Amino acid sequence: MKHATPTALIPMSPFAMMDAWKVGMMALELWTSSLSTINHRNQLWQTQPFFSPKMMKENQRMVTEKLEASMEAGFAMQKTLLNMLSGQHAPWWVTSRQAMQPYHQRSRANSRRLSR
Repeated sequence: MKHATPTALIPMSPFAMMDAWKVGMMALELWTSSLSTINHRNQLWQTQPFFSPKMMKENQRMVTEKLEASMEAGFAMQKTLLNMLSGQHAPWWVTSRQAMQPYHQRSRANSRRLSR
């Protein structure tokens, strides 16, 4: 019976270390852009009436984007799970980047858009 070699929990090659570093940087960027977006939206909610068309559109956009990002991240995790069941294993630094990518893209875009 052929046994699969387990992948290391700690990246050992320079390329794997760089990928793990990119995951950390992506998480940091996601954190900072999320805080910025939350701050900008709180300012909007405090300065404009909630029933104005601009605020209704912004609130609708916020919910839609969060649902889309969570669905994309869920699909990435499902793909990873199915790959694991078929014998293909990707290390944590690859799967975490794939799962964070939808949130990261939308958070950065919102932070840039709302800061104008």
